[in-house]
Amino acid sequence: MDVYVLSQIVNGLIFGLIYGLIALGLTIIFSIMRVVNFAHGELLMLGGYFLYLFTVTFGLPPLVGLPLSMAAVAAVGVLIERTLLRPVYTTRMERPEEYAIILTFGLSLFLQNGALATAGPYEYTPASFWEGSVPVIGDLWLAGDRLFAAGMAVLLVIATLLIIYRTWLGRALQATAQNRVGATVSGIDSNLMNMTAVALAGLLAGAAGALLSPIFLVYPDVGVVPVVKAFVIIVLGGMGSIPGAVVAAILLGLVESLGSVYISLAYRDVYSFLVLIAVLLVRPYGLFGQRERRA
Repeated sequence: MDVYVLSQIVNGLIFGLIYGLIALGLTIIFSIMRVVNFAHGELLMLGGYFLYLFTVTFGLPPLVGLPLSMAAVAAVGVLIERTLLRPVYTTRMERPEEYAIILTFGLSLFLQNGALATAGPYEYTPASFWEGSVPVIGDLWLAGDRLFAAGMAVLLVIATLLIIYRTWLGRALQATAQNRVGATVSGIDSNLMNMTAVALAGLLAGAAGALLSPIFLVYPDVGVVPVVKAFVIIVLGGMGSIPGAVVAAILLGLVESLGSVYISLAYRDVYSFLVLIAVLLVRPYGLFGQRERRA
């Protein structure tokens, strides 16, 4: 196989895994809270800025800055849930879903402009996790930061799946996602589950932003394109399906990379939407979604 084609396949897998981290967070929030979080890309952006702050400004090692960045973004997510999203569930209001959409869209603009006013339009480069390039297969060499990002993404995806499917907390989250009233009657604190879902999504978004920042740098609107692809992924995989988000993310990464090789690099960001259209024409509820009937 041609080295260039092989490198594109490997890069597709790597970016598919990173997309998976972002889409997992969106899927968890949507499953538990039924909220489409348009500010999720800005949480990714904050992950990159926090890594720069910890590794360059404070001089901490990148392996220390990564978990600190994840924790900081998770704390921001919890703050957003406690102050802005909780009224959707604790007060009686008409059309709470529309409220959440408008709120998160406005929050996205606020965070972008806040970053622009605070850090300026400049691109920042956090400290590298793994400097240089390493041989992978034959004559194929890849940047160390990309391999590190892929390895951490795999570990975080596996850890998230284990938490959701193998722990009491995960079963409580699943119960809340399936039937909020029934879960509350069973003794599960639905407000706590909301906060847990947002915190977990913040951890994943912070990790994705921090892992991508040494590769693509950090700037105010760095999260816009990745989060749009994450929305494509959760629809493609099936709204609310966690396994579907992981599989669809890897599929999307491969389609983008191979499309860049065999069709045109100029349309790299368009291929995901073409795949989405094709799948929805055949299976409107996504690859792993299920048919639903609404009254």
